[in-house]
Amino acid sequence: MPLTETGIYAAALRLIDADGVEALTMRKLATALDANPMSLYHHVPNKGALLRGVARTVGSQFRTVTLEDAPWQERTRLLATDFRTLAHRHPNLMAYSFSQPDFIQPEDPFWTALTATLDAAGVPQPEIRPTAALVCAVVAGVLTAELNGALHRWSNLEPTAPAVGEDGPADPGPGEDRMFRLVLDTIITGLDSRLTTDDDGQGTGRGIATEAGP
Repeated sequence: MPLTETGIYAAALRLIDADGVEALTMRKLATALDANPMSLYHHVPNKGALLRGVARTVGSQFRTVTLEDAPWQERTRLLATDFRTLAHRHPNLMAYSFSQPDFIQPEDPFWTALTATLDAAGVPQPEIRPTAALVCAVVAGVLTAELNGALHRWSNLEPTAPAVGEDGPADPGPGEDRMFRLVLDTIITGLDSRLTTDDDGQGTGRGIATEAGP
């Protein structure tokens, strides 16, 4: 069967899921495809291009339930939760992708849906992209900590000295599902507070991405 970019990316993803990004080589990929290693270079020039192609393929497969009539808060929560599901489906790839500045592209379904949701929420047009970028940064940061185990470790750190009157074992800490919901609550509450009327009587058009303005 002739090689295609789709087939190459699919095989590479299987290897990444099994052994991680660092273990992937063009030679291993060629073996998995029963192809000559040099033939791969007619489709992808190097490993970096291969990884970008795999990441784009996975990102394009992001799907979430369309809820145009639902409140923007619910839409935001669903988008982030579905994105987390995708990250846990391909943890090795996503952990690598989160470290790349171009892991989200303008045409990605997640980005498109997020910016549309912020638009529906009433975020001023000039601030939609900066606000979406901040949401992505927070969500990606939390997911990175989940995938590499840091979040679990941090949430179970014990104090250097026990609190007064504390004799029992340390609280095991909240589960990661609960912590992710807490992150989403914080994001949504913060956005909501900036979109509602403040004490100065300013309305929905108030800026979100920056406090100060002309």
